[in-house]
Order: sequence, then structure tokens, then C-alpha cells
Amino acid sequence: MWTQPYRKNDLEAGARPLYPLMQESPELRWAFIRKVYSILTFQLLATIAVGAVVVFVHPIAHFFVSTGAGLALYILLILTPFLVMLPLYFYHQKHPFNYLLLGIFTLSLAFVVGLTCAFTSGKVILESVILTTVVVMSLTLYTFWAARRGHDFNFLGPFLFGALLVLVVFGMIQIFFPLGRISVTIYGCLASLIFCGYIIYDTDNLIKRFSYDEYIWAAICLYLDIINLFLALLTIFSATD
Repeated sequence: MWTQPYRKNDLEAGARPLYPLMQESPELRWAFIRKVYSILTFQLLATIAVGAVVVFVHPIAHFFVSTGAGLALYILLILTPFLVMLPLYFYHQKHPFNYLLLGIFTLSLAFVVGLTCAFTSGKVILESVILTTVVVMSLTLYTFWAARRGHDFNFLGPFLFGALLVLVVFGMIQIFFPLGRISVTIYGCLASLIFCGYIIYDTDNLIKRFSYDEYIWAAICLYLDIINLFLALLTIFSATD
């Protein structure tokens, strides 16, 4: 299926090749892409729903910041996505365990995002949501357009990984040695640029490189890109508010 040659009757059926020299059936690749974006849509809607509950039901956020049990639970929620990713890597092709683990991963991360938004002004959240939506849609359309014309973004992988390491170290320095509001703004700007690059890189991989059994992993990559971009923009607007 992965090496199935492209046939003329695929065009007659309405499918178009996503990029030059495509060796597989466009119909199968389009079906894979639709499945990934369906899962991604569910993840984003679940994140919005959970985040809205945490933001508008004030006792939830108050519990996490005013009690020792709440603080411990908050730390557990932060660690849960990292702990779930290991078994998810091994079971991402095994139904229904992959969807169960994906649900745990999404809901725990959604709770963390909601708690972050609970202590942020509504204006800042709205600005971040609007800008994230515009950027994600624009970069996604651009990547599909560029892939159709033969552009390849696989070369971005090593550069983005190196930039992400720098960002992580920068964040750790900020935790132990706070450098002020300007430094936080710079951190947010760097993170925004990096995850914009990751959106292009992972969308290009979705079009060309992910196998049909890697739909869960492809959705997670794009979901993390979008959430991290939103949090980076939230950092920028919060620091400048």
C-alpha cells in the first residue's frame, strides 16, 4: 500500500497528487490526512472545552493554588503527558489502547492549558486564540501549496531541534534566574518562531512521510505544535499587557 504506484484513474476519480514524484495513491494519502485532522480537531475541541471549564469555574483553579493536594495534582498533570508518550509510542498502532492513551494525553494537557489561562486576562486569551488560529491556518495552507510545487521542508528538522534545545535551556535559566519582563517577551517570541517552523515541518511530514499507521503520532505532533504556539503567544501578550 505504501509503495503502490500512482495510476491515471486516480486523477479521473478526482484525486490529485499532493507533490511531484508522488509514488503512492493520492486517494489513500488524502484519506490519511483527513483522519489525522479529524483526530486533531477532536483534541483541540476537547482542549477548548476543558480549558473553558477550568477558567469559568473558579473553585477549580482556587483548589490548585491554595492547597498542597492541588499543587501535587498540578505537578502530576504536568508530568502525565510526558509519562503517557512512552507507552503511546509503542501502542500508537494498537486499537483501542492508542485512543485511550491519546485521550489521557489530551485531557491532562488541556487541564494544564486551562490552569494557565485561568490566571490570564480574557483579552490576552482572546488575542492569543485569534492569532494562533490565523497563523496555523496560514502555515498549513502554505505548506500544502509549497508541497504541490515541489518544495521540501525536511531540512528544517535538525535546525528546529537545535533551536528547541536552546529554548529549553533558556526557559530553565528563566526559572532559576528570572531576567525580567523583556526576557520573558524574547522567550515568547523565540518559541513562537520555533513552533511556526514545526507546524510547517510536521505538516510537510504529514503530506509526504508519515505512514498510514502513524495517524495518532502525526496528530500528536501537530497538536503539540499548536498548543505550544498558543502558549508562546500567551506569554508574549501577558508580558506586554
